[in-house]
Amino acid sequence: MGMSNLERDPQETICAGTEAEGPVAELLAGRDVVLGGTRGMKVTRTLPNRDRRMVGAWCFIDYYGPATHLMSVPPHPHTGLQTVSWLVQGEILHRDSVGSEQLIKPGQLNLMTAGRAISHSEESLRETVLHGVQLWVALPESQRNVAPHFEHHQALPVLGGADANVTVLMGELDGATSPAQTYTPLVGAEISLDGGAEIRIPLRPDFEHAVLALTGAFDVVTETETETGTGTATGTGTEEARDGAETFLEPGPLLYLGSGRDHLSLRARRPGRLLLLGGEPFEEEIIMWWNFVGRTPEEIAAYREEWTTGTDFGTVDGFDGSPLPAPTLPVTPMKPRGRHR
Repeated sequence: MGMSNLERDPQETICAGTEAEGPVAELLAGRDVVLGGTRGMKVTRTLPNRDRRMVGAWCFIDYYGPATHLMSVPPHPHTGLQTVSWLVQGEILHRDSVGSEQLIKPGQLNLMTAGRAISHSEESLRETVLHGVQLWVALPESQRNVAPHFEHHQALPVLGGADANVTVLMGELDGATSPAQTYTPLVGAEISLDGGAEIRIPLRPDFEHAVLALTGAFDVVTETETETGTGTATGTGTEEARDGAETFLEPGPLLYLGSGRDHLSLRARRPGRLLLLGGEPFEEEIIMWWNFVGRTPEEIAAYREEWTTGTDFGTVDGFDGSPLPAPTLPVTPMKPRGRHR
């Protein structure tokens, strides 16, 4: 869903890609966030994470559902990013300030490029089960002020057979290229496996990668070779994975795989779906606060002021309600930090 950060007191998040140091296997536990107040929708946020802030240009992951919910997210702003909406179950109506109105359904990609400024709303037309994932992609400095625009893709390239297939949402994978607009070298794909099915997916070694289970349960082969030929892997709240080991993955944590891999091997313990995310390590520092991605605290403050008083973000027609007010800026001054901890 194109929903955004509706926390009442969002904290500044300063992100930069950490250097991809080769293949690893780290289970990154998410944190539960309730959007829209205590009675709002609960999501599991695995990016940004304490241990890994980005995977390529992917800088934000909220996984939600399955849960019965009546969604009504008022118009709110975005800058410097793309929102990627992918549903497993349910329907959401998207409206934005460039005049788009689109019903999002499972298996269809909604991609909104905020560029210099956009606003949008999301709502379900009735109380229904919602299940899916919301992702953000940071735009590079050279493209972050592009004109805002919206894409909806019903037809996406699919690889594989009946019991194991891959839908390419963003970027290119094994010769199949998504029609979605990208601004940095990256990949996003949904992998669907029947129970007991296995798949081997080619990867770009210069990309860092991660996988997120949406449904089902999987074994992920996590061989990790070092210069001495011994495999090591560390995890957050998980057992160590050794050379040729298998990491168990089900909905919840994000499995960060690092770089230097030329393939990914999966086996389904239970039928289900996973997201594969990857890209070249993002070299630029970014500040994420509320629904803005910027480079300096002054920029973030200016975005907030413009949303509160100005017109740069346009208007969203058709939503029955007032725009979402911006939270108060944090008391502690926002400070850019280096890309390394």
